[in-house]
Amino acid sequence: MAALLTWKGLSKSYGEQLLFEDLQISVAEGERLGLIGPNGSGKSTLLRIMGGVTGPDSGDCLMQKGLKMAFLSQEDRFDEGLTIREVLEEAAAAGPEDPEAYGRIRRIMGEAGFPDADARVSTLSGGWRKRLAIVSELVRLPELLLLDEPTNHLDVEGILWLEERLRSADFAFIAVSHDRRFLDRVCQRIVELGRYYPEGFFSAVGGYERFCELRNLFLEQQEEREARLENRMRREAEWLRRMPKARTTKAQYRIDAAGRLEDELAAVRYRNRQQTRVNIGFDSTSRKSRKLVEVLNLGGRVEGRDLFSHISLVLSPGMRLGLAGRNGAGKSTFMRMLAGELRPDSGEVRWAEGLSVVYFDQARENLDPDISLKQALCPDGDSVMYQGRNYHVAGWAARFLFSADQLHQPVAKLSGGEKARILLANLMRRPADVLLLDEPTNDLDIPSLEVLEDSLQEFPGAVVLVSHDRYLMDTVCQRVLGFDGEGNTGLFATMDQWLTDLKAKENPKEKKNGEKPAKKEKKKNSGKLSYKLQLELDGMEEKILGAEADLEDCNKRMLAPEVQADAEVLQVLCAELEETGRRVEALYARWEELEALREEAEGRGSSG
Repeated sequence: MAALLTWKGLSKSYGEQLLFEDLQISVAEGERLGLIGPNGSGKSTLLRIMGGVTGPDSGDCLMQKGLKMAFLSQEDRFDEGLTIREVLEEAAAAGPEDPEAYGRIRRIMGEAGFPDADARVSTLSGGWRKRLAIVSELVRLPELLLLDEPTNHLDVEGILWLEERLRSADFAFIAVSHDRRFLDRVCQRIVELGRYYPEGFFSAVGGYERFCELRNLFLEQQEEREARLENRMRREAEWLRRMPKARTTKAQYRIDAAGRLEDELAAVRYRNRQQTRVNIGFDSTSRKSRKLVEVLNLGGRVEGRDLFSHISLVLSPGMRLGLAGRNGAGKSTFMRMLAGELRPDSGEVRWAEGLSVVYFDQARENLDPDISLKQALCPDGDSVMYQGRNYHVAGWAARFLFSADQLHQPVAKLSGGEKARILLANLMRRPADVLLLDEPTNDLDIPSLEVLEDSLQEFPGAVVLVSHDRYLMDTVCQRVLGFDGEGNTGLFATMDQWLTDLKAKENPKEKKNGEKPAKKEKKKNSGKLSYKLQLELDGMEEKILGAEADLEDCNKRMLAPEVQADAEVLQVLCAELEETGRRVEALYARWEELEALREEAEGRGSSG
């Protein structure tokens, strides 16, 4: 495929901070590329350079003539007084006599799920503003779409919508993202920026999982290379020590070769030590109580609407519970009730005596923007106490990848990722029985996410986690409490199982609105399918309803307080829940397959 865009010798610095140097990057027609790297590696800057938003310090760009590009930045810049329709008409440059553009706008708005095209931008939530920002770039019909953190502010359903749109795209795109499941589902090539790579980046064909395999293999090879060079250097140093004083041409050549070997070893050693990671580890009180928190028939309401009701569960040591749901479905409300910050509308929350609860606030409201980084990390002086040891502020800051030069910077000037690391650092200083983490992954890079996952799995207390990061949720959480946005909740083994259940609940609405005519058509042409397949198709709805009833029954049994307090019974039910969820998914897949066969048969019949 022809290249749409090629950069050669690309370099960029901000002050004394070098982001990247002499990069060679190319994007082909129709390519689906994920761009990753640690915070500060220059991902967003590289994207802005490609989009013409900012310029490089050096480098040449070869661009296909007439290339149409669109750029989705992290922050939108809408006129708050415009309606959704007006924003999209402006983006599409739709004139008064342009039916094609208006048709395109209506179609994309429908796919994105906007309920009211005449709603003003000022009334939209963060998630819907993000959808509008994405759609306003799609209506431009780009050949290359640049996406900077496109899943930020989207709930899981919004992310799934974006994934489906990008997987069916006929344009090329580059997506900067820390969402590993998203990268795995939509990208065909992953590029990671990093100074630990000889070329400044590492590229691998495939999704994120495949990239990790190849990247880890490459890094292992670099460590082995360093060990081999060290062995060679030791042998050369020994030879130089014993070398005769009378130098020959051959001896001088070997001396020069040893010098080049030393330089090569220094370069490899330097790159291999550039991989620094935040050091996260939560402190526990090691309390042995079987019941840390008991939730009894808990209910929450907002503006007369039920967010959730009749939730009963027990948080015990070692339990890791995920909360999943649409934006506004009640996850944060439930979390604040667990933290004791919000009074329940019904039911109650009981805490063990003297319980230590640590709460991570997604709004970052606990950070004073006017104080310095040093004051935020060490509010009581120049040191902090962590797990019985005293740490000086400089060493404590370095643990979270802050340099000594940053200590006197005001918090207001720090990035979102840096603010998140401050909050995590402060949580670590407080011994906890229960960790309540509301969107702790916002603004964290992938290396930090991986460390956070490990530390949460090792934490001996109870963890309750809210996140739209499906990879993190499935890695950390043993169970997922799903909120459907209509007042109902259920327990699930994985995020995918919850999403399948959510889709199943929406199917009856779809059938009511659109499947009755199809049923009549099916009867009229029922002879087009074989008798055996038609019989199977006719029985699918009953099978699915039965499997979903089993799933609901399993969910109800898991919510029983006596089950919540019995780890062995809970483990058995989790396995049953997972198996039943897979059965429901398989039945839906078979139903879709049979419907496709029926439509194909009807098509052949009508053409004949």
